[in-house]
Amino acid sequence: MLRLTEIRLPLHHNAPALRAAVLARLRIPSEELIGFEVFRRGVDARRRSAILFIYTIDAEVLNETAVLARARGERRIGIAPDTSYHFVGAASSNRPSSDRRPVIVGMGPAGLFTALILAQSGFRPLVLERGKCVRDRTKDTFAMWRGGVLNPESNTQFGEGGAGTFSDGKLHSQIKDPKHYGRKVLREFVAAGAPEEILFVSKPHIGTFRLVSMIEKMRAKIIELGGEIRFESRVDDIEFVPHADASATSRTQRVNAVVLSNGERVPCEQLVLAVGHSARDTFEMLHKRGVYIEAKPFSIGFRIEHPQSLVDACRFGEAANHELLGAADYKLVHHARNGRSVYSFCMCPGGTVVAATSETNRVVTNGRSQYSRNERNANAGIVVGITPEIDFPDGPLAGIALQRELESRAFELGGSNYFAPGQRVGDFLARRASTKFGSVIPSYTPGVTPCDLSHALPAFAIEAIREAIPEFAKELKNFDLADAVLTGVETRTSSPIRIKRDESDLQSINCSGLYPAGEGAGYAGGILSAAVDGIKVAEAAILSTIARAHTAD
Repeated sequence: MLRLTEIRLPLHHNAPALRAAVLARLRIPSEELIGFEVFRRGVDARRRSAILFIYTIDAEVLNETAVLARARGERRIGIAPDTSYHFVGAASSNRPSSDRRPVIVGMGPAGLFTALILAQSGFRPLVLERGKCVRDRTKDTFAMWRGGVLNPESNTQFGEGGAGTFSDGKLHSQIKDPKHYGRKVLREFVAAGAPEEILFVSKPHIGTFRLVSMIEKMRAKIIELGGEIRFESRVDDIEFVPHADASATSRTQRVNAVVLSNGERVPCEQLVLAVGHSARDTFEMLHKRGVYIEAKPFSIGFRIEHPQSLVDACRFGEAANHELLGAADYKLVHHARNGRSVYSFCMCPGGTVVAATSETNRVVTNGRSQYSRNERNANAGIVVGITPEIDFPDGPLAGIALQRELESRAFELGGSNYFAPGQRVGDFLARRASTKFGSVIPSYTPGVTPCDLSHALPAFAIEAIREAIPEFAKELKNFDLADAVLTGVETRTSSPIRIKRDESDLQSINCSGLYPAGEGAGYAGGILSAAVDGIKVAEAAILSTIARAHTAD
């Protein structure tokens, strides 16, 4: 199979044009082309009057050797890499006994794929999820969005599928992935019902409603392969015992069991922590138990909403609304005079701003879109980077304390009823409170209270965002639209902590058998990267089991 890159065709091309371009690149007659498939399709919209599709193609030809010989020196033709998933090493004799099988805490993308790989490798993982199954969780989440009724254990953050379930379902990432784990994730999603286009579009997404049914199918697969999944099973404590040979390792203790909120004790030797970035009580428990945790940078800010038609026109010009282009997105960065970086985060074309709190009397925003991306507004986080050294230096959990402070303040500014505080961009830039909204209607539910958002974040963040918005308008016309809406606050851009692990075996640096995984542990940022990290952790746990079995022999 040959890989052809950078095949450029105009927006309004047809299927025969793509085949003709493949033949021209290969310099072969039609009868020598056995077949081809699109590996990647991107969009070049730098010139709105001449938008291009950029294809990467995998092609099968009759005489591959001759074609490669003719193409010597042509960097855009080569051998297609093998992107199938390969992991061998889970012999049946290495499976753990029923009371010492791998335990996974959390069933977001990291926990889901850890469980799937373990099950596919012949292990029988036990998954403990504090929230409800995805269908019941959806009901609880909608109760918050529609009526301001929060269930602290079943919401936008907690439950089957993780926080990404109620998002745009974005499946692109900038992680390095030499083993093509991301391709494994996408193929499993397609097998569970995702549209096949996620395998080739440059910025794939799924949307909330499709994710719900997909997660249910993946859960069924794990159970069919011998796994067990228990919902409403919050882990409140971890039992550690001294390491058997403390002189030979820097790890002073090892996992022995977990204790659930109902008092049940579950023995385990391998514990995967895939709890997500909002499991603050779990982080506090880990710190109390001596697990090494360090504070890490994250970002704070607001959600901004514009008419999606404005973004489409800015990005695509007259080609806006083309069915293959879909709703336009953007990515913006500004380095402010006060030394802070401001950037757009988790941009959701044709979506809504959602209530994302998991704690009572706090307000948090996030964004989501359905697969169709056909809502009236576009939204994105406009956030400012902060660091523990400068902004929250008081220990590994100080970032959590800062998040809570800002979320509590937002709750009060919104009216202490889970309404979010909001402000027109024109008023925000003019340093005056908003008393009403204009042509852009906030999409956040249960509601938005117009106010002065300058009290919602630290002064340095407010000033940096005020400076950034007009600068962003130089790149995206009318980004500083007076009637655009800011909604606060965005605080959970990523985990405020890292449960540090040894990269050689992915276990905690001071606790044997403890595998921090995914976004909550500080090793991912989004659905795809968290799922990929789950695969890596599953493999590490399997290799550790095999090594122990060989040592015992």
